Amino acid sequence: MTTMQLPARPAPAGAGGLRQKAVAKTGLYAGLAANVLAVTALYLAVPSGNLLIALGRLMGLYGALAMAFQLLLVARLPWLDRRLGMDKLTAWHRWVGFTIFWMLVGHLTFIIFGNAGDSGPVAELIRQTTELEGILRALVAWVIIMVVGIVSARFARKRMAYETWHFIHLYTYVAIFLAFLHQIVVGSSFRNSAIGTAYWWGLWGFALGSVLIGRVALPLYRNWKHQFRVAAVVPESDNVVSIYIEGKDLDKLPAKAGQFFLWRFLAKGRMSSANPFSLSAAPNGRYLRLTAKALGEGSRSLRDIKVGTRVFAEGPYGAFTTMHQTKPNALLIAGGVGVTPVRALLEEIQGHVVVLYRVNDPKDAVLLREIQEIAQRKGAVLRLVTGSSKVLTPNGPLLGARNLAALAPDVKDRDVFVCGPPAMTDAVLEALTEIGVPANQVHAERFALAS
Repeated sequence: MTTMQLPARPAPAGAGGLRQKAVAKTGLYAGLAANVLAVTALYLAVPSGNLLIALGRLMGLYGALAMAFQLLLVARLPWLDRRLGMDKLTAWHRWVGFTIFWMLVGHLTFIIFGNAGDSGPVAELIRQTTELEGILRALVAWVIIMVVGIVSARFARKRMAYETWHFIHLYTYVAIFLAFLHQIVVGSSFRNSAIGTAYWWGLWGFALGSVLIGRVALPLYRNWKHQFRVAAVVPESDNVVSIYIEGKDLDKLPAKAGQFFLWRFLAKGRMSSANPFSLSAAPNGRYLRLTAKALGEGSRSLRDIKVGTRVFAEGPYGAFTTMHQTKPNALLIAGGVGVTPVRALLEEIQGHVVVLYRVNDPKDAVLLREIQEIAQRKGAVLRLVTGSSKVLTPNGPLLGARNLAALAPDVKDRDVFVCGPPAMTDAVLEALTEIGVPANQVHAERFALAS
């Protein structure tokens, strides 16, 4: 444990980052609310027939709005991502996804039953599909959304390989395109009102434009500009490897310590997979470094990558940065592979720092020597704690409220950055709530990607 102390230095103006986060959240909520009102007004301007058809129309319009909002959430726009974090955007993406699912279930059900009359719903569905333009496309889109919704449910997601789930998930874009074509052909608020037509074209244009900018144009531009290549592959232990990435003008890449990239190594057998790895060293303008533990086939084979291999990198992503620091001093809590962004953050963060590094066994402490050197240089306190997050100590569970308060007595006066396995992160967040650390001082990174 390093106990050398230096006078605390003032932290950056974290209130600015806090304001920007609030602006981003408020902007998303206000934008969504304004569009809900606009869609409702367009709906009320066109007669709907009986109650079932009216409900079906309204749910279809709200479903279309939710699809457009979903595209914004998955666009990976830097302005939103740096303020809210991809994990938060992905959580919202999940809830919006299930909103779309149920809106479209209601839309189809109410429209079919509302028009069925004496012929019955099955006959009405067949009639609309075979006789009305655009209905077959809509039905295909509906089926795709249903499949994606079912495989995204927790019971199915746990039984499916990520690659399989991701491949199925990509068909959502096909469904959205078909749903948009359906809206153009039969949407009454689209066809019967010049204002409605302009509104929907503008909404879909903004949503699709955001995806093209964030997911296509920006990554292509940055990779063309920086020309990333593997500079060195350095084994850190039997199952951990660091990869150094060089490129052009890296000092102009807007990356910060604590962020991550999606790395695609352009070598045989690897070009089809992109892996999210955090920077394990603060960006210095000369190279980027990632450090990975062998948890799967992709990460196990990283040590075989050849120096000089071209790299296609998407990012940087994540809000786990000093931008959101609000207090002069900080507590960094890392566990497992979560130590990589914490190690990078330790280099960049201001003020006096306490680092809690939890591992099951001391031999699993990746990058420990580097962290010790940085801590000594910065006058930080480093505490290596071993065992599961719930192992009992004289102060209760290892990462429980009493023990955290004992390890960092002034924790309520610090920003707390937490990154580690889900169970550990949950235990720490629960303990911090019990201690009474304000929510705006707690910053947790959970790796999650919206497709």
